[in-house]
Amino acid sequence: MSMEDSKIKKISNVISNESCRRILDYLANKEATESELALNLNIPISTVHYNLQQLMETSLIDANEYHYSEKGKEVSHYRLANKYIIIAPKKTSGIKEKLKGIFPVVLIVGGAALAIQLSNNYFSGGNAISSARIASDAGIAKTAAAPMMIQETAVQATQQVQTSVPNIALWFLAGAIFALLVYFIISLLRKDMD
Repeated sequence: MSMEDSKIKKISNVISNESCRRILDYLANKEATESELALNLNIPISTVHYNLQQLMETSLIDANEYHYSEKGKEVSHYRLANKYIIIAPKKTSGIKEKLKGIFPVVLIVGGAALAIQLSNNYFSGGNAISSARIASDAGIAKTAAAPMMIQETAVQATQQVQTSVPNIALWFLAGAIFALLVYFIISLLRKDMD
C-alpha cells in the first residue's frame, strides 16, 4: 500500500486498537464466531461485533463460512484473510533503486549468453571432421600428399565456418543490454515527466 492510500489510515487505526489486535491474535490460530471471541477473550460482544466490522472493512479478516443458530439466525465464522500488507512510499527514486531492480535481469542475461556460447561451442566442435570428410569426397585423397592436404583443407574450412558464423551469444548479450538501456532511459524520462 502506498502511504497516500486512503485505507492506510483505517488500517493503522485498527492495528492500534487493543481489542482488534487481540482478535487478530486469536484468529491467527483458528476461526471463531462473535460469541466465541467474546467468551474466550473476555470482551463484551458489542465491542467484538464493532471490531470485527472494522477488521472486515480493512480486509484483514473474512467470513466466508457460516452456520444457522437454533433460532435460525446466520452465524458467521471469522478467520484471518490470506493477505500481506506492505506499507511503502508511493515512489522510490534514484538510480540505485533502478539498478537494484535491473541487477537480477543482468545476471540472467549474462547466464543465458554464457549458456548460448557454451552450446554453440559444443555443437560446432565437429566442423573439422565434417570439413575433412568434404575434402576427401572432393577427390583430394587420390594424391600422394592427401593426409596433409586433408588436414590443411579441414583447418581452412573450420576457419571459414568460424568467421562466417556470427557469435550468437554476443548478439544476444548486445540485444539484451540494448533493451535494458532503452527501458532505463524510458523510465527516467517518465520520472522527469511526473
